[in-house]
Amino acid sequence: MSKDIEHDSIESLDKHEHYQFTAGSGQDPLRVDKYLMNFIENATRSKIQQGIKEGAVTVNGEVVKSNYKVKPHDDIRVSFDHPPHESLLVAEDIPLNIVYEDDHLVVVNKPAGMVVHPGHGNYSGTLINALIHHFENLPNNSSNRPGLVHRIDKDTSGLLVVAKTEEAMAYLSAQFAAKTSEREYIAIVWGNFQEKSGTVEGNIGRHPKNRLQNTVWLDDEAYKGKPAVTHYTVTEDLGYVSVISCRLETGRTHQIRVHMK
Repeated sequence: MSKDIEHDSIESLDKHEHYQFTAGSGQDPLRVDKYLMNFIENATRSKIQQGIKEGAVTVNGEVVKSNYKVKPHDDIRVSFDHPPHESLLVAEDIPLNIVYEDDHLVVVNKPAGMVVHPGHGNYSGTLINALIHHFENLPNNSSNRPGLVHRIDKDTSGLLVVAKTEEAMAYLSAQFAAKTSEREYIAIVWGNFQEKSGTVEGNIGRHPKNRLQNTVWLDDEAYKGKPAVTHYTVTEDLGYVSVISCRLETGRTHQIRVHMK
């Protein structure tokens, strides 16, 4: 662990988040369970690992496993004493727009404004709350989220594939991991393009000043984020705005918004 670590520990007003740490710019890669051992008093490694297993530790808003390597500027939050809201799934009778279904999977058209899974600030009214009401015994993915194979942003509308069986979960997850499945998005963006088609490449990570936003990190910056590739084609030029078709090689949070910006 680097000696040049900047971090803070705060007790949140929300009782479900007892600790918050921000890894400094000099943080060397370190397992998150070992990282937390250095900053949480009276916490054994087994307790930390159990909390991580139960989803009580998030990094940049995502539940992680014990072997996750902490990186510079990571935002780490811990809620050991109370189970996170995300794990308290409640079935809700929310209408679903189902465009295809068979014995193995279902394809749902998610409307804009609906969150895919519960998370900080969104503990009900999500797609998963609706899914577990309409379907019984959905298989959990690696993050213990029933049926979920992939996701899209809250304000994005579009099709989501949901696994109904363990076999479908395994096969669909493998396809998304191998990038053999293709996703196309239609977006309206401000401005006009000099080139009517092209590729945008730029590593995406958390904004250093606003942790709720993502940004493109340049090659000469300390934290370079994760690789992201977006292929675009302009389908309509409407003057002030353009309609584009995007095919993503990667699935980073807010990827289209960040790359188009």
